[in-house]
Amino acid sequence: MLVLGDSLSAAYNMDVQHGWVALLQQRLKQQDLPYHVVNASISGDTTAGGLARLPRLLAEHRPQVVIVELGGNDGLRGLPPEETRRNLSAIVARSRAAGAKVLLLGVQLPPNYGTRFNERFQRVYRDVAAEHDVPLVPFVLEGVATDPALMQPDGIHPNAAAQPRILENVWPPLARLLARASATGS
Repeated sequence: MLVLGDSLSAAYNMDVQHGWVALLQQRLKQQDLPYHVVNASISGDTTAGGLARLPRLLAEHRPQVVIVELGGNDGLRGLPPEETRRNLSAIVARSRAAGAKVLLLGVQLPPNYGTRFNERFQRVYRDVAAEHDVPLVPFVLEGVATDPALMQPDGIHPNAAAQPRILENVWPPLARLLARASATGS
């Protein structure tokens, strides 16, 4: 299982063992699910960066599942949502072409980016998920981003206390994806 993400998945500013990706590995082990998680997340990464790194990661790790958590830095940099959509679409398509199931994790931008830009940005995730028929977590920080007790002082990055909640946001659609993969033998 490959997690292709940015700081939200790279355990930014905390011990990596407290991040949601490490907690995911623990849960998989507790449930006797035969997956090893490779965290290929890099703080500050964009969809273009993830797309550029993807071929090597797919060849090296041959994942059965790819979890894509990218786009936040695209939005924070004001890149056109259409560019983010193209890159995410290519990441999903290439991951699937390599035989992996894909779970897409959506992010949201702070309200100061404006309603119109934020709506266009949010639509990117829904459109890519629909185009490729892959499961989507609409907002990976649901129940986290609006709780100051779960956020680092920068107001953008979740703290260690938030990581179990992030895993709970990811787990239900991931568990369904794993169950379907098990049932179909792929």
